[in-house]
Amino acid sequence: MAPMTRNEDSPRITAWRCIGCGKIEAPQPCIGVCQDRKVELVEAGHYESALQRAQQARREVEALSALVRRLAHTQPRNGQWEQAYRQFQAQARKLLARGGAESDMLEPRA
Repeated sequence: MAPMTRNEDSPRITAWRCIGCGKIEAPQPCIGVCQDRKVELVEAGHYESALQRAQQARREVEALSALVRRLAHTQPRNGQWEQAYRQFQAQARKLLARGGAESDMLEPRA
């Protein structure tokens, strides 16, 4: 999956918003062909916050997916099933507690 980034196809505009009624105004020079269309806008700070949360969620998914891949492709030696299970369980708990961002815990251990 591609990393989440700001969508450059969605240009930002600078406008004025009334603190009373919320009216937004962004006057530009008109060449006489203007057509008003309804648009939905969000504050840049809210957008940036949502983008950061989405990026954190992606890191968590990637870390947890790496643990699941290791679990799916690991075959413990005879008699080591319980020990391997407990190690995976401990790693999963750490990932969940730290928000999944600790990829160094996913390295195979000797």
